[in-house]
Amino acid sequence: MYQRLAHAGLLDIAAKLDRGERLDLGEGVRLFECPDLLAVGWLANREREKRHGARTFYNYNIRLEATNVCVASCLFCAFARLKPGDDGAYTMSLEQAWDKLRQRAHQPLTEIHVVNGLHPDLPFDYYTELLRGFKRIRPEIHLKCFTAVEIAFFADLYGRTDEQVMRELMAAGLDSLPGGGAEIFAGRVRRKIANDKCGSDRYLEIHRTAHRLGMRSNVTMLYGHIETAEERVDHMLRARALQDDTGGFQAFIPLAFHPDNNQMRKLPPPTASDSLRVHAVSRLMCDNIPHVKAFWIATGVEVAQTSLWFGVDDLDGTVQEEKIYHMAGARTPEAMTTREIERLVLAAGREPVERDTLYNVVRSHAPARS
Repeated sequence: MYQRLAHAGLLDIAAKLDRGERLDLGEGVRLFECPDLLAVGWLANREREKRHGARTFYNYNIRLEATNVCVASCLFCAFARLKPGDDGAYTMSLEQAWDKLRQRAHQPLTEIHVVNGLHPDLPFDYYTELLRGFKRIRPEIHLKCFTAVEIAFFADLYGRTDEQVMRELMAAGLDSLPGGGAEIFAGRVRRKIANDKCGSDRYLEIHRTAHRLGMRSNVTMLYGHIETAEERVDHMLRARALQDDTGGFQAFIPLAFHPDNNQMRKLPPPTASDSLRVHAVSRLMCDNIPHVKAFWIATGVEVAQTSLWFGVDDLDGTVQEEKIYHMAGARTPEAMTTREIERLVLAAGREPVERDTLYNVVRSHAPARS
């Protein structure tokens, strides 16, 4: 393999990794520009196995989008509707949202993942009661809810600070923050594709505050649209820098851009090789973030499975309902059973491990040894 690394011009990067040294912006860009995808993947897999061996994590979760009414006009979004009454707009009542959990009383769920549009007319107690209701139905459930973009929107709309919003939501049952809304931190890109929602600095500061308050969170990166390799690596380095300060990020999650039904439909989607490379470089650059997750709804099931040899150690979970990607043209299933996830992992030669949101092991499926 070292001959292949030499031919690919990656021996110096491999040597830095051997010494436990960090890669810099220029080296990250070289990994994106290297023509040998398998050499990049081999380096990422080596780092993955140092941390997790063959273990591949997933959780038994449900995803819920309570409203798609949203004042933001992100160019890549096919999910949002500007105002109530627009074609396709919806807002669940609290009872409708709670019923999503009641209907799954037979399932050993460990997490509810909630993300929404930025609805201008709902009262703040809609969100606090939403959380309280979930906890009344199932007190032990972990509530991973509301992106940093939503937290910033709540603060501005309801006249609170970001910290006050999070404290009130935590008092109502919030346990952690998802990573959505990061898109690309580079100002050039963000101004073009997501100009009217919270900026990168505030996104990162909200996660910093969440970590200080004792919550864990994830961080995402939307790739495959108008961003450059430099901007991808810069995004990873900003996440890495915050992790140096707080240690609160659990997973880095690249999210593939889907062009259907949105204002960027003329762009092609990222290829499978691009997706595998992004996940691999994420593992190599984000050296202090424990997990790299392939969100199978975004990448496609087959690419997510393959990515388990390109630095990825987490496949998210059962999901069960998902609208944001499917309204943008995703052809993946909206749900997978735990058995289906386990089969995918085992077929890839990995060991499936069911986890909770905080990566405590629920069930492990270590292969039998003769």
